[in-house]
Amino acid sequence: MYQTKAERYETMVYKRCGASGIRLPRLSLGLWHNFGDMSVRHNCRAMLHQAFDLGITHFDLANNYGPPPGAAEEMFGQIMKHDLAPYRDELIISTKAGYLMWPGPYGEWGSRKYLLASLDQSLKRMGLDYVDIFYSHRYDPETPLEETMGALAQAVRQGKALYAGVSNYPPEAFRKAVMLLRQMDTPCLLHQYRYSMLVRDAENELLTEGERLGVGFIAFCPLAQGLLTSRYLNGIPEDSRAALPIPFLNQEHVDKAISRIRTLNEIAAGRGQTLAQMALVWLMRNSGLTSVLIGASRPEQIVENVNCLKNIDFTTEELAAIEAVLSGR
Repeated sequence: MYQTKAERYETMVYKRCGASGIRLPRLSLGLWHNFGDMSVRHNCRAMLHQAFDLGITHFDLANNYGPPPGAAEEMFGQIMKHDLAPYRDELIISTKAGYLMWPGPYGEWGSRKYLLASLDQSLKRMGLDYVDIFYSHRYDPETPLEETMGALAQAVRQGKALYAGVSNYPPEAFRKAVMLLRQMDTPCLLHQYRYSMLVRDAENELLTEGERLGVGFIAFCPLAQGLLTSRYLNGIPEDSRAALPIPFLNQEHVDKAISRIRTLNEIAAGRGQTLAQMALVWLMRNSGLTSVLIGASRPEQIVENVNCLKNIDFTTEELAAIEAVLSGR
């Protein structure tokens, strides 16, 4: 029987999520990759144990995580039932709906029918009575935003979710979604969006708008699918994600970024950190950011990432050097 470490909250740093009463760990664990049917269950179990032992209390899922879609929630549900159930009240568990899950016109996007049916399916897969956060996973330009936000509010009123969130929403849709949820007495807790040293769109408006509106911000893909690690400094390993036929990361991405990555790695070494560690804490310098979603394929990666919190401060010179690399100066 799994029993977590008594000192788990001594390692992690927590930050208030927007204007809510919730504090999230600065690092949260995303189950986007490495928790599907092809994953080894004992390794998934070890990663979740390691994360919680280090004070990571937030586990982020979605209906389509796998592969195949739904597999990550099923895997998490099994581990939750056998190991983490006694700690349910210490955990923040989130899931999302928005991408294709079943055939026909009601199996994706932002309709009330799809979102609420998907949430019921997610709860069944995970064996939970409720999730802490339920997200609209992507903005649907063809469904009235009132309907999509109404479905999130309904899920909260029904007790199937404690909080509502949005993911991948452009600025104008994000602002409107926040206002609509407020009118429905269901404040938007959190906006999830892609953000890393190499993808900085969120800095243009979303981070400042979220802070102004009292909504938390959680970054996904903070290591740019592994580019901001030591994995690709000397080329593409045969067993790496970039060597696989997937659209998220390929040879072109690596070639385009390799010069900057190597220079950033030198700056990180001067700080006594790995490139991944520096990339994570660099995001945390932004006051509008609440938490960073890390992924992992083995427990040791989680340990390395959490160790980034030992050095979260930057000198003015370090920030200038990093900005020069990222801007190509």
